[in-house]
Amino acid sequence: MTFCGKPCVLVTGGAGYIGSHAVLALRDAGWPVAVIDNLVTGFRFAVPAGVPFYHGDIEDAALLARIFAEQGMGEGRGAIMHFAGSVVVPESVADPLKYYHNNTAKSRVLIEAAVKAGVPHFIFSSTAATYGIPDVAAVSEDTPQRPINPYGFSKLMTEQMLRHVAAAHPLNVGVLRYFNVAGADPLARSGQSTTGATHLIKVAIEAALGLRESVSVFGTDYATPDGTGVRDYIHVSDLAAAHVLTLEALMAAPSRSLTLNCGYGRGFSVREVLDAVDRVTNRRLVRRIEGRRAGDPDSLIADSRRLRETLGWEPRYADLDTIIAHALAWERKLADLREAA
Repeated sequence: MTFCGKPCVLVTGGAGYIGSHAVLALRDAGWPVAVIDNLVTGFRFAVPAGVPFYHGDIEDAALLARIFAEQGMGEGRGAIMHFAGSVVVPESVADPLKYYHNNTAKSRVLIEAAVKAGVPHFIFSSTAATYGIPDVAAVSEDTPQRPINPYGFSKLMTEQMLRHVAAAHPLNVGVLRYFNVAGADPLARSGQSTTGATHLIKVAIEAALGLRESVSVFGTDYATPDGTGVRDYIHVSDLAAAHVLTLEALMAAPSRSLTLNCGYGRGFSVREVLDAVDRVTNRRLVRRIEGRRAGDPDSLIADSRRLRETLGWEPRYADLDTIIAHALAWERKLADLREAA
């Protein structure tokens, strides 16, 4: 099951937001891909035609073994990109056991299956939430990891599992810590499709299209230029490209593992994002000022020098208006898809 000699890459959660963009990036780069997704938060339409799709869960070890066999993975061939999991911070506080099950316990089953089969490369979708509230303005990979919620802890525990397993078995690992992922495929092949999403740009675009009455601004008294929280927004397609480069780097040096922050190294405040949505959509959003949410840092910006220097990664869409325009185009296409259904 190879194309031009390349082994298959199994993408877990490949019907979800970031996973589906990784599938597109891998296919565009000539990699054969297979997807496993339980479709709890993913969408079958997000998986391109021709990509082998397995409707199931990563805690099903028998299914994983079958996928590896059918896709020619194992015994030193193939790779896993692991996106499957739960990602809503407030939900993790309300239901921590769900997060330790979905993000940690299930990941253990997947890692064990990979080791048992002999799949040699593993790329993990981690998060800046593992840093908690850092003491520095720009967060490097060496910044102490002090999560403040179960979501961050569940991801950090999986990072630690992978680090220990890589030291004990012939597996090399790429851990990518995401900052704020936004936007959609420039060709509108995929985007963020989840109903009730909490990401600011997605929420703001829904409001601009009349799907929400307003946008909440949680806190205006942060130590930032305009008083609202500042975040580092990375275009989902630039993030997907970083995954492909990480895969290539792991395959080129089987004894090497990587941990990389994924962001642009600059931030935008909540007000700046909402102003940009106004500008791109030519509408004025209704802002609702509310109190701070517990645990929100004033500013969270990536030091992404290691990503750039190690992989030669250069973002193509590092412009806030472009990120919003792509997200807007997807939201309009999504409305057509739902209407057609």
